Amino acid sequence: MIINKSLDEVYQVAPVSDLNRCKRLLLPNPLWSCQQTRLCCIWPPHPTLHRPPSRTPGKATSLSPHHLLCHPDNFLASKLVTFYSKFCLLHEAHKVFDEIPLKNTFSWNAMLMGYSFNNMHLETLELFSHWLSSQREFARPDNFTLTSVLKALSSLFPDLNLAKMIHCFVIQNGFECDVFVMNPLLTYYSRCGDVATARTLFDTMRERDHVTWNSMIAGYSQEGHFEDCKRLYREMLGLEAVRPNTVTVISVLQACAQSSDLVFGMDVHQFIIANGIEIDLSLCNSLISLYAKCGSLDYARLLFENMSEKDEITYGAIISGYMFHGSVDQALDLFQELKTPGLSTWNAVISGLIQNNRHEGVLDMFRAMQLHSFRPNSVTLSSILSSLSYFSNLKGGKEIHAYAIRNYLNENIYVSTAIIDTYAKLGFLHGARKVFDWSRERSVVVWTTIITAYAAHGNANAALDLFDKMLKDGTEPDPVTFTAVLSACEHSGLVDEAWKNFDSMLVKYRIQPSVEQYACMVGVLSRAGRLSEAVEFISKMPMEPNAKVWGALLNGASVSGDVELGKFAFDHLSEVEPENTGNYIIMANLYSRAGQWAEADSLRENMRSLGLKKIAGSSWIEMNGGLKSFIARDVANERIEEIYETLNRLLELMREEGYVLTDDFDEESIYN
Repeated sequence: MIINKSLDEVYQVAPVSDLNRCKRLLLPNPLWSCQQTRLCCIWPPHPTLHRPPSRTPGKATSLSPHHLLCHPDNFLASKLVTFYSKFCLLHEAHKVFDEIPLKNTFSWNAMLMGYSFNNMHLETLELFSHWLSSQREFARPDNFTLTSVLKALSSLFPDLNLAKMIHCFVIQNGFECDVFVMNPLLTYYSRCGDVATARTLFDTMRERDHVTWNSMIAGYSQEGHFEDCKRLYREMLGLEAVRPNTVTVISVLQACAQSSDLVFGMDVHQFIIANGIEIDLSLCNSLISLYAKCGSLDYARLLFENMSEKDEITYGAIISGYMFHGSVDQALDLFQELKTPGLSTWNAVISGLIQNNRHEGVLDMFRAMQLHSFRPNSVTLSSILSSLSYFSNLKGGKEIHAYAIRNYLNENIYVSTAIIDTYAKLGFLHGARKVFDWSRERSVVVWTTIITAYAAHGNANAALDLFDKMLKDGTEPDPVTFTAVLSACEHSGLVDEAWKNFDSMLVKYRIQPSVEQYACMVGVLSRAGRLSEAVEFISKMPMEPNAKVWGALLNGASVSGDVELGKFAFDHLSEVEPENTGNYIIMANLYSRAGQWAEADSLRENMRSLGLKKIAGSSWIEMNGGLKSFIARDVANERIEEIYETLNRLLELMREEGYVLTDDFDEESIYN
């Protein structure tokens, strides 16, 4: 692997990123008071901003700032700041701004808008903090100030507490009727994940323009509330003054693609054509993504071929569609056509290979991407880590972790979650816990990942302790969290604890248990030997039991040696997943242990007649020469005699310790 550096060394030298510096500047220090009518602050003065040199327009260089300060409101100086900013000459704009002796609200806003216009969001917030630290009564933030600040905050980092502070300031200063303030505030609430508050703002706004509707629809789409997004779009269709435009339909098409709602997406496509909405590159990309994600690959390819202009998003959309539906070779062929694929296209191919279990090609693709001078981003790292888990490559996982730290990606929620998951799967639970402890922002995803890690390692006490800390921290659990908690109870036989958490899902957290949680409860009861309760529980399920439910019952029957119940569960599994060899093996072994040799032989013969064959177990070990793979009963290895001699010594030690060895017991996990 090309990425390489020790983890401890990286943590010693890693500096703090500008983004984190800005977050510390805004969040811990300022005091946004809801009891007062002005905005107060208690942070230190702003350091000198870095202003890169640049050239000025010929006509503008003859204007001295001293000639512009004739009026107390600095009107002309502020206009010159705006003029320079529009030509991306921020050095000259700030030079004019610095020489204004008594800056008022108009001049501060001019400089803020200049940074905002050029998408210099960090500089916008730093200048805003400097303004607040000056605390001059004649220069107070107004509605134009908030527009620039909210745009910067939405682009850099979401923080719900900060959103509420700004909202409080908006109300105290009477800006809640200003649509130009409320629109970015609505967007910021959505970016913070609080779409409920965003919708409350939307519903209470007296004036709503295109931006208002598009912001709310986009908020629903981006935060995964796809049905709400489509519902609000239908409501917008009934309006006369405000009609859906290009921005609207792009958000709705994204929601349709993510929810695999092809019919609704086709209705949106028909609306686009009927209303003459211009199909630009972004809209065409959204249409391709819709049809590709929903399985209409031929039509998606037709749109793709008829495009006069394509970008890397276009290629990424069609490649992701092919990968999502298992057409890996077509995706790779299309990728090979690209002369200079962008980073997002590389990521689409890498993640697609992982989705289709083509792990052997993932690392090669990753190295090729680096050789083409592309630096992996958070999407790349979170994808590649799952392949390292597959190959049991702990060293590679540590290298990726070190790279993430050096490039300030380790606090990205997807990267940190993937690192925790990878370390746990590779047995490095201590490392997984350290990454969790270092995480500054612990979302429900991060909490769930570490709880799952301890549950998988059989440490139910630690898993439940973390779950309790998560609740005390104020983080609401989701269905995946409960699956992890119930799995921990299952492995440790904590039946009462499992019932308590299962019952709390609907009563306390308003989460309807899914078949996943029902399967876990069947596993809890079955492993505890309470098979009759498990059968009764299954009979009362509000949905049809799936393979995981019947598999949990079969596993419990196997552990208890209950042939009759095992046969009951196996018959259902034969209907649900008739080609799963694991079910046949568990049932055959159950027959054998009960002395029913004829039934066991008959079942194995049935497997052979159906062409089913148990996949040989395999493992990897990391050596100096790379990864070495081993396959069960493989005699081709050059050191096979040493391997089996070592194995026999280990088996003998196990016997001496009192372990009972069961010959030819091929039972394997049926939960994955």
